[in-house]
Amino acid sequence: MKEQLSWKVGGQQGEGIESTGEIFSIALNRLGYYLYGYRHFSSRIKGGHTNNKIRVSTTQVRAIADDLDILVAFDQETIDVNYKELHSDGVIIADAKFKPEKPEDTEASLYIVPFTELASELGTSLMKNMVAVGATCAVLNLDPEVFKEVVEEIFGRKGETVVEKNMEAIRQGYQVMKAELGEKTGALQLKEADGQKRMFMIGNDAIALGALAGGVRLMAAYPITPASEIMEYLIKKLPMVGGTVIQTEDEIAAATMAIGANYGGIRSFTASAGPGLSLMMEAIGLSGMTEQPLVVVDTQRGGPSTGLPTKQEQSDLMAMIYGTHGEIPKIVLAPSTVQEAFYDTVEAFNLAEEYQCPVIILSDLQLSLGKQTVEPLDYSKVEIRRGKLVKSQEELEELEPKKYFKRYEVTPDGVSPRVTPGMKNGIHHVTGVEHDETGKPSESPVNRQAQMDKRMRKIEKINFDNPVHIHAPHEEADLLLIGFNSTRGVIEEAMSRLEAEGMKVNHAHIRLIHPFPAEKLEPLMQKAKKVAVIEHNATGQLASIIKMNVGYGSKIKNMMKYDGTPFLPHEIYSRCKEMN
Repeated sequence: MKEQLSWKVGGQQGEGIESTGEIFSIALNRLGYYLYGYRHFSSRIKGGHTNNKIRVSTTQVRAIADDLDILVAFDQETIDVNYKELHSDGVIIADAKFKPEKPEDTEASLYIVPFTELASELGTSLMKNMVAVGATCAVLNLDPEVFKEVVEEIFGRKGETVVEKNMEAIRQGYQVMKAELGEKTGALQLKEADGQKRMFMIGNDAIALGALAGGVRLMAAYPITPASEIMEYLIKKLPMVGGTVIQTEDEIAAATMAIGANYGGIRSFTASAGPGLSLMMEAIGLSGMTEQPLVVVDTQRGGPSTGLPTKQEQSDLMAMIYGTHGEIPKIVLAPSTVQEAFYDTVEAFNLAEEYQCPVIILSDLQLSLGKQTVEPLDYSKVEIRRGKLVKSQEELEELEPKKYFKRYEVTPDGVSPRVTPGMKNGIHHVTGVEHDETGKPSESPVNRQAQMDKRMRKIEKINFDNPVHIHAPHEEADLLLIGFNSTRGVIEEAMSRLEAEGMKVNHAHIRLIHPFPAEKLEPLMQKAKKVAVIEHNATGQLASIIKMNVGYGSKIKNMMKYDGTPFLPHEIYSRCKEMN
Protein backbone atom coordinates (compact mmCIF):
# COMPACT_ATOMS: atom_id res chain seq x y z
CA MET A 1 0.00 0.00 0.00
CA LYS A 2 1.09 3.55 -0.73
CA GLU A 3 1.51 6.45 1.69
CA GLN A 4 0.67 8.89 -1.13
CA LEU A 5 -0.04 9.07 -4.82
CA SER A 6 -0.53 11.62 -7.56
CA TRP A 7 -3.61 11.62 -9.82
CA LYS A 8 -4.28 13.80 -12.85
CA VAL A 9 -7.30 14.22 -15.11
CA GLY A 10 -7.05 16.06 -18.41
CA GLY A 11 -9.03 16.97 -21.50
CA GLN A 12 -10.50 19.93 -23.31
CA GLN A 13 -11.60 22.87 -21.21
CA GLY A 14 -15.35 22.86 -20.73
CA GLU A 15 -15.93 19.08 -20.75
CA GLY A 16 -16.06 18.46 -17.02
CA ILE A 17 -12.39 18.22 -16.08
CA GLU A 18 -12.82 20.56 -13.12
CA SER A 19 -15.84 18.69 -11.75
CA THR A 20 -14.06 15.33 -12.13
CA GLY A 21 -11.18 16.51 -9.97
CA GLU A 22 -13.56 18.18 -7.52
CA ILE A 23 -15.65 15.07 -6.92
CA PHE A 24 -12.58 12.85 -6.62
CA SER A 25 -10.76 15.14 -4.20
CA ILE A 26 -13.71 16.06 -1.96
CA ALA A 27 -14.51 12.38 -1.36
CA LEU A 28 -10.90 11.54 -0.46
CA ASN A 29 -10.65 14.61 1.75
CA ARG A 30 -13.66 13.38 3.70
CA LEU A 31 -12.01 10.03 4.19
CA GLY A 32 -9.26 11.90 6.06
CA TYR A 33 -6.56 12.13 3.39
CA TYR A 34 -4.49 15.27 2.90
CA LEU A 35 -4.68 16.72 -0.60
CA TYR A 36 -2.93 19.34 -2.68
CA GLY A 37 -4.33 20.22 -6.10
CA TYR A 38 -3.20 22.47 -8.93
CA ARG A 39 -5.07 23.24 -12.15
CA HIS A 40 -3.47 23.98 -15.50
CA PHE A 41 -6.01 25.79 -17.66
CA SER A 42 -6.17 28.06 -20.68
CA SER A 43 -7.17 31.72 -20.58
CA ARG A 44 -10.44 31.09 -22.40
CA ILE A 45 -13.87 29.86 -21.38
CA LYS A 46 -14.00 26.72 -23.50
CA GLY A 47 -11.46 24.69 -25.46
CA GLY A 48 -7.75 24.23 -25.05
CA HIS A 49 -6.03 21.61 -22.95
CA THR A 50 -6.67 21.66 -19.22
CA ASN A 51 -5.69 19.32 -16.43
CA ASN A 52 -6.07 19.01 -12.69
CA LYS A 53 -3.25 17.31 -10.76
CA ILE A 54 -4.08 16.17 -7.24
CA ARG A 55 -1.69 14.76 -4.69
CA VAL A 56 -3.26 12.47 -2.07
CA SER A 57 -1.37 11.58 1.11
CA THR A 58 -1.76 10.20 4.61
CA THR A 59 0.34 13.15 5.85
CA GLN A 60 0.35 16.90 5.16
CA VAL A 61 1.50 17.92 1.65
CA ARG A 62 1.89 21.47 0.31
CA ALA A 63 3.46 20.92 -3.11
CA ILE A 64 2.74 19.30 -6.45
CA ALA A 65 4.29 15.86 -6.85
CA ASP A 66 7.24 15.34 -9.18
CA ASP A 67 5.75 12.29 -10.83
CA LEU A 68 2.35 10.79 -11.58
CA ASP A 69 0.66 7.51 -10.63
CA ILE A 70 -2.66 7.77 -12.48
CA LEU A 71 -3.52 9.78 -15.60
CA VAL A 72 -7.18 9.97 -16.61
CA ALA A 73 -7.38 11.07 -20.25
CA PHE A 74 -10.42 12.36 -22.10
CA ASP A 75 -8.39 13.01 -25.26
CA GLN A 76 -5.08 12.06 -26.89
CA GLU A 77 -3.58 15.46 -26.14
CA THR A 78 -3.80 14.71 -22.44
CA ILE A 79 -1.65 11.61 -22.93
CA ASP A 80 0.81 13.35 -25.23
CA VAL A 81 1.24 16.36 -22.92
CA ASN A 82 1.40 14.58 -19.57
CA TYR A 83 2.65 11.00 -20.01
CA LYS A 84 6.29 11.80 -19.21
CA GLU A 85 5.30 12.50 -15.62
CA LEU A 86 4.18 8.87 -15.20
CA HIS A 87 6.59 6.50 -13.47
CA SER A 88 7.10 2.97 -14.72
CA ASP A 89 4.24 1.54 -12.60
CA GLY A 90 1.91 4.36 -13.59
CA VAL A 91 -1.54 3.87 -15.10
CA ILE A 92 -3.26 5.66 -17.98
CA ILE A 93 -7.07 5.34 -18.01
CA ALA A 94 -8.34 6.62 -21.34
CA ASP A 95 -11.74 7.07 -22.96
CA ALA A 96 -12.28 4.57 -25.80
CA LYS A 97 -14.02 7.26 -27.84
CA PHE A 98 -10.80 8.84 -29.18
CA LYS A 99 -8.93 5.54 -29.85
CA PRO A 100 -6.06 6.25 -27.43
CA GLU A 101 -2.46 5.44 -28.28
CA LYS A 102 0.32 4.93 -25.76
CA PRO A 103 3.64 6.64 -26.55
CA GLU A 104 6.46 4.21 -27.16
CA ASP A 105 8.81 5.75 -24.59
CA THR A 106 6.75 4.99 -21.49
CA GLU A 107 6.47 1.86 -19.36
CA ALA A 108 3.16 2.99 -17.87
CA SER A 109 0.13 0.76 -18.53
CA LEU A 110 -2.70 1.93 -20.77
CA TYR A 111 -6.27 0.85 -20.01
CA ILE A 112 -9.08 1.82 -22.36
CA VAL A 113 -12.52 2.33 -20.81
CA PRO A 114 -15.63 3.48 -22.75
CA PHE A 115 -16.34 6.57 -20.58
CA THR A 116 -18.56 8.27 -23.14
CA GLU A 117 -20.36 5.13 -24.29
CA LEU A 118 -21.26 3.99 -20.78
CA ALA A 119 -22.43 7.47 -19.84
CA SER A 120 -24.56 7.78 -23.00
CA GLU A 121 -26.24 4.48 -22.24
CA LEU A 122 -27.24 5.88 -18.86
CA GLY A 123 -28.82 8.93 -20.48
CA THR A 124 -26.15 11.55 -21.19
CA SER A 125 -22.49 11.64 -22.22
CA LEU A 126 -21.99 14.39 -19.62
CA MET A 127 -21.65 11.66 -16.99
CA LYS A 128 -18.44 10.34 -18.57
CA ASN A 129 -16.48 12.07 -15.81
CA MET A 130 -18.35 9.95 -13.26
CA VAL A 131 -17.40 6.79 -15.18
CA ALA A 132 -13.78 7.98 -15.00
CA VAL A 133 -14.05 8.44 -11.22
CA GLY A 134 -15.38 4.88 -10.95
CA ALA A 135 -12.48 3.55 -13.03
CA THR A 136 -10.07 5.29 -10.66
CA CYS A 137 -11.78 3.54 -7.74
CA ALA A 138 -10.85 0.16 -9.21
CA VAL A 139 -7.16 1.11 -9.44
CA LEU A 140 -7.23 2.28 -5.81
CA ASN A 141 -9.45 -0.57 -4.60
CA LEU A 142 -11.78 2.11 -3.27
CA ASP A 143 -15.46 1.39 -2.63
CA PRO A 144 -17.48 3.48 -5.16
CA GLU A 145 -20.07 4.13 -2.47
CA VAL A 146 -17.72 6.58 -0.72
CA PHE A 147 -18.76 9.06 -3.43
CA LYS A 148 -22.48 8.81 -2.64
CA GLU A 149 -22.51 11.70 -0.17
CA VAL A 150 -20.62 14.04 -2.52
CA VAL A 151 -22.82 13.14 -5.50
CA GLU A 152 -25.95 13.79 -3.42
CA GLU A 153 -24.66 17.22 -2.40
CA ILE A 154 -23.77 18.21 -5.96
CA PHE A 155 -26.75 16.74 -7.82
CA GLY A 156 -29.37 16.42 -5.09
CA ARG A 157 -31.28 19.52 -6.18
CA LYS A 158 -31.83 17.84 -9.56
CA GLY A 159 -33.64 14.93 -7.97
CA GLU A 160 -32.99 11.39 -6.80
CA THR A 161 -33.03 10.00 -10.35
CA VAL A 162 -30.08 12.17 -11.39
CA VAL A 163 -28.20 11.23 -8.22
CA GLU A 164 -28.73 7.53 -8.82
CA LYS A 165 -27.71 7.72 -12.49
CA ASN A 166 -24.45 9.45 -11.55
CA MET A 167 -23.77 6.82 -8.91
CA GLU A 168 -24.54 4.09 -11.44
CA ALA A 169 -22.01 5.70 -13.81
CA ILE A 170 -19.37 5.47 -11.05
CA ARG A 171 -20.28 1.84 -10.35
CA GLN A 172 -20.11 0.84 -14.01
CA GLY A 173 -16.76 2.57 -14.45
CA TYR A 174 -15.52 0.64 -11.44
CA GLN A 175 -16.75 -2.71 -12.76
CA VAL A 176 -15.36 -2.26 -16.28
CA MET A 177 -11.98 -1.12 -15.00
CA LYS A 178 -11.86 -3.92 -12.44
CA ALA A 179 -12.39 -6.45 -15.26
CA GLU A 180 -9.59 -4.79 -17.26
CA LEU A 181 -7.20 -4.89 -14.31
CA GLY A 182 -7.89 -8.43 -13.21
CA GLU A 183 -5.38 -9.36 -10.53
CA LYS A 184 -3.95 -5.81 -10.66
CA THR A 185 -7.08 -4.35 -9.05
CA GLY A 186 -5.94 -2.14 -6.19
CA ALA A 187 -2.36 -2.04 -7.47
CA LEU A 188 -2.07 1.56 -6.28
CA GLN A 189 -4.14 1.22 -3.14
CA LEU A 190 -3.57 3.85 -0.49
CA LYS A 191 -3.06 3.18 3.18
CA GLU A 192 -6.13 3.99 5.22
CA ALA A 193 -6.43 7.62 6.29
CA ASP A 194 -7.09 8.83 9.82
CA GLY A 195 -10.70 9.76 9.07
CA GLN A 196 -10.36 13.25 10.55
CA LYS A 197 -12.60 15.99 9.17
CA ARG A 198 -10.66 18.85 7.59
CA MET A 199 -11.48 21.72 5.26
CA PHE A 200 -10.53 21.59 1.59
CA MET A 201 -10.29 25.00 -0.01
CA ILE A 202 -8.42 27.36 -2.30
CA GLY A 203 -6.49 30.38 -1.07
CA ASN A 204 -9.04 32.78 -2.53
CA ASP A 205 -11.79 31.21 -0.41
CA ALA A 206 -9.58 31.57 2.67
CA ILE A 207 -8.96 35.24 1.87
CA ALA A 208 -12.69 35.84 1.40
CA LEU A 209 -13.52 34.02 4.63
CA GLY A 210 -10.82 36.01 6.42
CA ALA A 211 -12.35 39.25 5.16
CA LEU A 212 -15.75 38.14 6.41
CA ALA A 213 -14.38 37.14 9.82
CA GLY A 214 -12.42 40.39 9.96
CA GLY A 215 -15.56 42.49 9.82
CA VAL A 216 -15.73 43.45 6.14
CA ARG A 217 -19.15 44.59 4.98
CA LEU A 218 -18.34 45.90 1.50
CA MET A 219 -16.21 44.56 -1.33
CA ALA A 220 -15.81 46.72 -4.41
CA ALA A 221 -14.07 44.94 -7.29
CA TYR A 222 -13.89 44.17 -10.97
CA PRO A 223 -13.58 40.50 -12.04
CA ILE A 224 -10.14 39.29 -13.08
CA THR A 225 -8.26 35.98 -13.05
CA PRO A 226 -7.07 34.73 -10.58
CA ALA A 227 -8.91 36.94 -8.05
CA SER A 228 -12.55 36.51 -9.11
CA GLU A 229 -13.32 33.67 -6.69
CA ILE A 230 -12.96 36.13 -3.79
CA MET A 231 -15.83 38.16 -5.26
CA GLU A 232 -17.87 35.06 -6.03
CA TYR A 233 -17.54 33.77 -2.47
CA LEU A 234 -18.52 37.08 -0.88
CA ILE A 235 -21.41 37.71 -3.28
CA LYS A 236 -23.06 34.73 -1.57
CA LYS A 237 -21.90 35.35 1.99
CA LEU A 238 -21.80 39.12 2.64
CA PRO A 239 -25.58 39.66 2.34
CA MET A 240 -26.02 37.18 5.22
CA VAL A 241 -24.36 39.70 7.56
CA GLY A 242 -25.81 42.86 6.05
CA GLY A 243 -22.97 43.48 3.62
CA THR A 244 -22.68 43.56 -0.14
CA VAL A 245 -20.36 43.21 -3.13
CA ILE A 246 -20.39 45.88 -5.82
CA GLN A 247 -18.98 45.07 -9.24
CA THR A 248 -17.54 48.38 -10.36
CA GLU A 249 -16.92 49.62 -13.88
CA ASP A 250 -13.15 49.29 -13.44
CA GLU A 251 -10.39 48.86 -10.86
CA ILE A 252 -9.98 52.62 -10.39
CA ALA A 253 -13.56 52.87 -9.17
CA ALA A 254 -13.13 49.76 -7.02
CA ALA A 255 -10.18 51.17 -5.08
CA THR A 256 -11.66 54.64 -4.60
CA MET A 257 -15.01 53.17 -3.54
CA ALA A 258 -13.24 51.04 -0.92
CA ILE A 259 -11.42 54.14 0.35
CA GLY A 260 -14.72 56.00 0.61
CA ALA A 261 -16.39 53.19 2.52
CA ASN A 262 -13.47 52.97 4.95
CA TYR A 263 -13.65 56.75 5.43
CA GLY A 264 -17.27 56.24 6.41
CA GLY A 265 -16.27 53.68 9.03
CA ILE A 266 -17.22 50.53 7.11
CA ARG A 267 -14.51 47.94 6.64
CA SER A 268 -14.09 47.52 2.90
CA PHE A 269 -11.54 46.19 0.45
CA THR A 270 -10.85 45.25 -3.15
CA ALA A 271 -9.04 42.42 -4.91
CA SER A 272 -7.43 42.12 -8.32
CA ALA A 273 -4.34 40.94 -10.22
CA GLY A 274 -1.39 42.76 -11.79
CA PRO A 275 -3.21 44.67 -14.56
CA GLY A 276 -5.89 45.84 -12.12
CA LEU A 277 -3.32 46.86 -9.52
CA SER A 278 -1.64 49.06 -12.14
CA LEU A 279 -4.88 50.99 -12.47
CA MET A 280 -5.26 51.27 -8.70
CA MET A 281 -1.86 52.84 -8.04
CA GLU A 282 -3.08 56.46 -7.93
CA ALA A 283 -5.87 55.48 -5.55
CA ILE A 284 -3.41 53.59 -3.33
CA GLY A 285 -1.40 56.81 -3.21
CA LEU A 286 -4.58 58.66 -2.23
CA SER A 287 -5.06 56.22 0.65
CA GLY A 288 -1.52 56.93 1.83
CA MET A 289 -1.84 60.72 1.57
CA THR A 290 -5.29 60.97 3.18
CA GLU A 291 -4.37 58.31 5.74
CA GLN A 292 -7.47 56.25 5.06
CA PRO A 293 -7.33 52.49 5.67
CA LEU A 294 -7.34 50.41 2.49
CA VAL A 295 -6.83 46.66 2.02
CA VAL A 296 -5.99 45.43 -1.47
CA VAL A 297 -5.48 41.80 -2.49
CA ASP A 298 -3.07 41.19 -5.38
CA THR A 299 -3.27 37.65 -6.77
CA GLN A 300 -0.14 37.61 -8.91
CA ARG A 301 -0.18 36.00 -12.36
CA GLY A 302 2.01 35.95 -15.45
CA GLY A 303 2.72 39.40 -16.94
CA PRO A 304 3.35 41.94 -18.31
CA SER A 305 0.16 43.34 -19.86
CA THR A 306 -2.35 40.51 -20.28
CA GLY A 307 0.62 38.13 -20.18
CA LEU A 308 -0.26 34.67 -18.90
CA PRO A 309 -3.55 35.27 -17.05
CA THR A 310 -3.96 31.67 -15.90
CA LYS A 311 -0.35 30.82 -15.09
CA GLN A 312 1.90 31.05 -12.03
CA GLU A 313 4.25 33.99 -11.46
CA GLN A 314 5.53 36.23 -8.64
CA SER A 315 6.55 39.32 -10.55
CA ASP A 316 4.47 42.06 -8.83
CA LEU A 317 6.76 42.29 -5.83
CA MET A 318 8.58 45.52 -6.70
CA ALA A 319 5.39 47.11 -8.03
CA MET A 320 3.54 46.49 -4.78
CA ILE A 321 6.29 48.17 -2.75
CA TYR A 322 7.35 50.97 -5.07
CA GLY A 323 4.56 51.26 -7.65
CA THR A 324 2.92 54.43 -6.35
CA HIS A 325 4.29 57.82 -7.30
CA GLY A 326 5.69 59.77 -4.38
CA GLU A 327 6.36 58.18 -1.02
CA ILE A 328 3.72 56.78 1.30
CA PRO A 329 3.65 54.33 4.21
CA LYS A 330 2.54 50.92 3.01
CA ILE A 331 2.39 47.39 4.40
CA VAL A 332 2.77 44.32 2.16
CA LEU A 333 1.90 40.87 3.54
CA ALA A 334 2.61 37.55 1.81
CA PRO A 335 0.84 34.48 3.25
CA SER A 336 2.42 31.15 2.32
CA THR A 337 -0.39 28.68 3.06
CA VAL A 338 -4.18 28.65 2.88
CA GLN A 339 -4.34 28.86 6.68
CA GLU A 340 -2.11 31.92 6.68
CA ALA A 341 -4.21 33.46 3.92
CA PHE A 342 -7.17 33.39 6.31
CA TYR A 343 -5.40 34.74 9.39
CA ASP A 344 -3.30 37.29 7.50
CA THR A 345 -6.40 38.71 5.81
CA VAL A 346 -8.03 39.27 9.19
CA GLU A 347 -4.84 40.95 10.39
CA ALA A 348 -4.57 43.09 7.25
CA PHE A 349 -7.74 44.97 8.19
CA ASN A 350 -6.47 45.54 11.73
CA LEU A 351 -3.15 46.87 10.44
CA ALA A 352 -4.87 49.11 7.88
CA GLU A 353 -6.88 50.80 10.63
CA GLU A 354 -4.12 50.85 13.24
CA TYR A 355 -1.59 52.45 10.89
CA GLN A 356 -4.11 54.26 8.66
CA CYS A 357 -2.41 53.25 5.45
CA PRO A 358 -2.81 50.85 2.50
CA VAL A 359 -2.17 47.19 3.25
CA ILE A 360 -1.57 44.85 0.32
CA ILE A 361 -2.12 41.12 0.68
CA LEU A 362 0.21 39.57 -1.87
CA SER A 363 -0.86 36.15 -3.15
CA ASP A 364 0.03 34.24 -6.32
CA LEU A 365 -1.96 32.06 -8.68
CA GLN A 366 -0.77 28.80 -7.14
CA LEU A 367 -1.83 29.90 -3.65
CA SER A 368 -5.02 31.61 -4.82
CA LEU A 369 -6.37 28.76 -6.96
CA GLY A 370 -4.50 25.70 -5.67
CA LYS A 371 -6.82 23.65 -3.50
CA GLN A 372 -5.48 22.01 -0.38
CA THR A 373 -6.43 20.37 2.89
CA VAL A 374 -6.72 22.84 5.73
CA GLU A 375 -6.79 22.05 9.42
CA PRO A 376 -9.85 23.49 11.22
CA LEU A 377 -9.51 27.25 11.61
CA ASP A 378 -9.31 28.69 15.11
CA TYR A 379 -11.81 31.54 15.23
CA SER A 380 -10.76 32.39 18.79
CA LYS A 381 -7.66 33.94 17.21
CA VAL A 382 -9.78 36.44 15.31
CA GLU A 383 -9.85 39.89 16.87
CA ILE A 384 -10.89 43.24 15.47
CA ARG A 385 -8.72 46.23 16.34
CA ARG A 386 -9.69 49.64 15.01
CA GLY A 387 -6.70 51.67 16.15
CA LYS A 388 -7.25 55.36 16.93
CA LEU A 389 -10.80 55.47 15.58
CA VAL A 390 -12.82 57.72 17.87
CA LYS A 391 -15.94 55.71 18.59
CA SER A 392 -17.99 58.07 20.75
CA GLN A 393 -18.66 61.75 21.40
CA GLU A 394 -17.17 61.34 24.86
CA GLU A 395 -13.87 60.09 23.41
CA LEU A 396 -13.82 63.03 21.02
CA GLU A 397 -14.38 65.55 23.80
CA GLU A 398 -11.38 64.14 25.66
CA LEU A 399 -9.22 65.15 22.69
CA GLU A 400 -10.17 68.82 23.29
CA PRO A 401 -11.07 69.61 19.71
CA LYS A 402 -10.94 73.25 18.67
CA LYS A 403 -12.86 74.76 15.79
CA TYR A 404 -11.44 72.13 13.45
CA PHE A 405 -10.54 68.57 14.38
CA LYS A 406 -6.83 67.81 13.99
CA ARG A 407 -7.31 64.78 11.76
CA TYR A 408 -3.64 64.84 10.74
CA GLU A 409 -2.18 65.81 14.09
CA VAL A 410 1.58 65.29 14.27
CA THR A 411 2.04 62.55 16.85
CA PRO A 412 5.09 60.66 18.16
CA ASP A 413 4.00 57.38 16.51
CA GLY A 414 2.79 59.06 13.31
CA VAL A 415 -0.81 57.90 13.76
CA SER A 416 -3.49 60.54 14.31
CA PRO A 417 -6.99 60.23 15.79
CA ARG A 418 -9.66 59.39 13.19
CA VAL A 419 -13.39 60.10 13.21
CA THR A 420 -16.26 59.04 10.99
CA PRO A 421 -18.21 61.69 9.06
CA GLY A 422 -21.01 63.42 10.94
CA MET A 423 -19.52 63.28 14.42
CA LYS A 424 -20.06 66.56 16.27
CA ASN A 425 -16.87 68.65 16.52
CA GLY A 426 -15.09 66.22 14.21
CA ILE A 427 -15.12 68.50 11.16
CA HIS A 428 -11.96 68.43 9.09
CA HIS A 429 -10.86 68.74 5.48
CA VAL A 430 -9.81 65.75 3.34
CA THR A 431 -7.74 66.25 0.22
CA GLY A 432 -5.13 64.49 -1.85
CA VAL A 433 -2.87 67.55 -1.85
CA GLU A 434 -0.45 68.21 0.97
CA HIS A 435 -2.26 69.56 4.02
CA ASP A 436 -1.82 70.72 7.60
CA GLU A 437 -3.06 69.05 10.75
CA THR A 438 -6.70 69.97 10.09
CA GLY A 439 -6.55 68.84 6.46
CA LYS A 440 -6.38 72.36 5.00
CA PRO A 441 -4.15 72.45 1.88
CA SER A 442 -0.67 73.75 2.66
CA GLU A 443 2.52 74.08 0.61
CA SER A 444 4.63 75.32 3.52
CA PRO A 445 8.05 73.60 3.46
CA VAL A 446 7.99 73.25 7.25
CA ASN A 447 4.53 71.67 7.20
CA ARG A 448 5.44 69.43 4.26
CA GLN A 449 8.40 67.96 6.08
CA ALA A 450 6.45 67.56 9.31
CA GLN A 451 3.60 65.70 7.56
CA MET A 452 5.93 63.51 5.49
CA ASP A 453 7.94 62.57 8.58
CA LYS A 454 4.72 61.87 10.47
CA ARG A 455 3.36 59.55 7.76
CA MET A 456 6.58 57.63 7.33
CA ARG A 457 7.00 57.17 11.11
CA LYS A 458 4.00 54.86 11.10
CA ILE A 459 5.82 51.92 9.61
CA GLU A 460 9.13 52.20 11.44
CA LYS A 461 7.98 49.33 13.61
CA ILE A 462 5.05 47.16 12.51
CA ASN A 463 3.40 44.92 15.06
CA PHE A 464 3.03 41.75 12.97
CA ASP A 465 3.56 38.30 14.46
CA ASN A 466 6.01 35.94 12.76
CA PRO A 467 7.12 38.19 9.84
CA VAL A 468 9.47 35.41 8.70
CA HIS A 469 8.58 31.73 8.95
CA ILE A 470 11.87 30.18 10.05
CA HIS A 471 12.82 26.51 10.01
CA ALA A 472 16.44 26.58 11.06
CA PRO A 473 17.62 23.33 12.66
CA HIS A 474 21.28 24.32 12.20
CA GLU A 475 23.25 27.04 13.95
CA GLU A 476 25.44 27.25 10.85
CA ALA A 477 24.06 26.01 7.53
CA ASP A 478 25.60 24.93 4.26
CA LEU A 479 22.61 26.48 2.52
CA LEU A 480 19.80 28.87 3.43
CA LEU A 481 16.67 28.67 1.24
CA ILE A 482 14.49 31.79 1.06
CA GLY A 483 11.12 32.21 -0.64
CA PHE A 484 7.67 33.78 -0.30
CA ASN A 485 4.03 32.90 -1.01
CA SER A 486 3.24 29.44 -2.46
CA THR A 487 6.84 28.15 -2.74
CA ARG A 488 6.92 27.25 0.96
CA GLY A 489 5.70 23.68 0.53
CA VAL A 490 8.01 22.80 -2.36
CA ILE A 491 11.01 24.32 -0.55
CA GLU A 492 10.22 22.30 2.58
CA GLU A 493 10.07 19.11 0.55
CA ALA A 494 13.35 19.80 -1.26
CA MET A 495 14.95 20.71 2.06
CA SER A 496 13.90 17.38 3.53
CA ARG A 497 15.60 15.50 0.66
CA LEU A 498 18.79 17.52 1.00
CA GLU A 499 18.87 16.97 4.77
CA ALA A 500 18.48 13.22 4.23
CA GLU A 501 21.71 13.32 2.22
CA GLY A 502 23.62 15.07 4.97
CA MET A 503 23.45 18.68 3.81
CA LYS A 504 22.79 21.27 6.53
CA VAL A 505 19.90 23.36 5.24
CA ASN A 506 17.84 26.16 6.83
CA HIS A 507 14.72 27.76 5.44
CA ALA A 508 13.27 31.27 5.82
CA HIS A 509 9.94 32.19 4.23
CA ILE A 510 9.17 35.91 4.11
CA ARG A 511 5.65 36.82 5.24
CA LEU A 512 6.10 40.58 5.77
CA ILE A 513 7.52 41.93 2.52
CA HIS A 514 7.34 45.62 3.48
CA PRO A 515 8.60 47.04 5.73
CA PHE A 516 11.20 44.33 5.33
CA PRO A 517 12.09 42.32 8.49
CA ALA A 518 15.86 42.55 7.98
CA GLU A 519 16.63 41.91 11.66
CA LYS A 520 14.96 38.49 11.46
CA LEU A 521 16.81 37.42 8.32
CA GLU A 522 20.27 38.85 8.94
CA PRO A 523 21.47 36.27 11.54
CA LEU A 524 20.44 33.37 9.29
CA MET A 525 22.21 34.84 6.28
CA GLN A 526 25.32 35.65 8.27
CA LYS A 527 25.73 32.03 9.39
CA ALA A 528 24.94 30.39 6.05
CA LYS A 529 27.66 29.52 3.56
CA LYS A 530 25.32 30.07 0.61
CA VAL A 531 21.84 31.56 0.18
CA ALA A 532 19.39 30.51 -2.54
CA VAL A 533 16.44 32.84 -3.16
CA ILE A 534 13.64 30.93 -4.88
CA GLU A 535 11.03 32.92 -6.81
CA HIS A 536 8.79 32.91 -9.88
CA ASN A 537 10.13 35.86 -11.86
CA ALA A 538 12.89 36.65 -14.34
CA THR A 539 14.74 39.42 -12.49
CA GLY A 540 15.18 38.07 -8.97
CA GLN A 541 12.97 40.68 -7.30
CA LEU A 542 12.98 39.16 -3.81
CA ALA A 543 16.75 38.65 -4.01
CA SER A 544 17.16 42.33 -4.90
CA ILE A 545 15.00 43.40 -1.95
CA ILE A 546 17.08 41.22 0.37
CA LYS A 547 20.31 42.72 -0.96
CA MET A 548 18.90 46.24 -0.45
CA ASN A 549 17.75 45.61 3.13
CA VAL A 550 20.14 42.97 4.50
CA GLY A 551 23.16 42.76 2.22
CA TYR A 552 25.32 39.62 1.77
CA GLY A 553 24.99 39.95 -1.99
CA SER A 554 28.05 37.75 -2.58
CA LYS A 555 26.32 34.81 -0.88
CA ILE A 556 23.05 35.08 -2.75
CA LYS A 557 22.27 32.85 -5.72
CA ASN A 558 19.09 33.35 -7.74
CA MET A 559 16.84 30.35 -8.34
CA MET A 560 14.16 31.60 -10.70
CA LYS A 561 11.38 30.06 -12.75
CA TYR A 562 9.12 32.09 -15.02
CA ASP A 563 7.67 29.71 -17.60
CA GLY A 564 4.20 29.83 -16.02
CA THR A 565 4.46 26.51 -14.18
CA PRO A 566 5.11 25.99 -10.46
CA PHE A 567 8.38 24.69 -9.06
CA LEU A 568 8.51 20.93 -8.49
CA PRO A 569 10.47 19.47 -5.54
CA HIS A 570 13.09 17.80 -7.73
CA GLU A 571 13.83 21.09 -9.53
CA ILE A 572 14.81 22.85 -6.32
CA TYR A 573 16.60 19.77 -5.01
CA SER A 574 18.67 19.40 -8.21
CA ARG A 575 19.62 23.07 -8.42
CA CYS A 576 20.61 23.11 -4.76
CA LYS A 577 22.84 20.09 -5.37
CA GLU A 578 24.52 21.97 -8.22
CA MET A 579 25.20 24.89 -5.89
CA ASN A 580 26.79 22.76 -3.18
